[in-house]
Amino acid sequence: MQIFKNNKQTLSTLREIPFKLEREIQNLFEQNLELLSSLKLVKSEFSIQSRRIDTLAFDQESNAFVIIEYKRSQNYSVVDQGVSYLNLMLDYRADFIVEYNEVHGESLKRTDVDWSQSRIIFVSPSFTDFQKQSTNFKDLGIELWEIKQFEHDIITINQIKKSKSAPSIGLMQRSEGSEISKLAKEIKTYSEEDHLQGKSESTVELYETYKNAILNLGADIDIKPQKMVVGFTHKGKVFADVLVLKSELKFWINLKIGKLDDPKKLTRDVSNVGHWGNGDYELRVNDTRNLEYIMSLVKQALVKDLAGA
Repeated sequence: MQIFKNNKQTLSTLREIPFKLEREIQNLFEQNLELLSSLKLVKSEFSIQSRRIDTLAFDQESNAFVIIEYKRSQNYSVVDQGVSYLNLMLDYRADFIVEYNEVHGESLKRTDVDWSQSRIIFVSPSFTDFQKQSTNFKDLGIELWEIKQFEHDIITINQIKKSKSAPSIGLMQRSEGSEISKLAKEIKTYSEEDHLQGKSESTVELYETYKNAILNLGADIDIKPQKMVVGFTHKGKVFADVLVLKSELKFWINLKIGKLDDPKKLTRDVSNVGHWGNGDYELRVNDTRNLEYIMSLVKQALVKDLAGA
């Protein structure tokens, strides 16, 4: 990524300023964690079984714990450390639950957590091609995020995407008792195909129509399939979710009650009702008659996200 400064239509490059310490990166990330990743901070420097985790966080969208490790150099194995830390989490689940409850004064139960969505994020100014290739498995819960700082207080963050043709972690398994084999049995990465499997052609076509309409609402919109729903995100933050049912779609719009302008009253208030998706507004669709109007509803959540509200 090239970063330029625009001075009266004349571009000049910005000088990169290397981070002096890993702690600089950690402080920057932790102080802006929700903005950067939509994650909830649990504990900085979390110690367990003689290991020290840089940052322990919780993903409220997938109900899963997330470990974040910061690196200033490239001389380490992201796979070895990532697999080791994820297995540590899965072996000592109760410790993570206790820490969360003590910090936030809540009563999170082990069954409330989707352990199959556990993941580790490595944050570093750069990664080698080998590190990128070694983590390019669709169901390996290891993510690489590049962070750089430039003069004039410019910070860039780029999550390295896994390729659409990324193979399964099963291809990495060496022996039944290996750490990677243990992890493969626990971690599950969901795809759109999982949500569309067994659905009729008309339902799949309906989903594709609405999906493409949402993707066309703006730039930097991604799809985030989870266990029960498919989330639509803008720079990592979910603004709408869809549950694919047998003959219809159920949408949730990520706005608090009272914040959506819906003159046709197509949505219903689920602020006090249990539901899978994010937000307080729900609607069901089984055709495309109100497609344009529904996109105007969804876009309100996207505009709120763009405004940082």
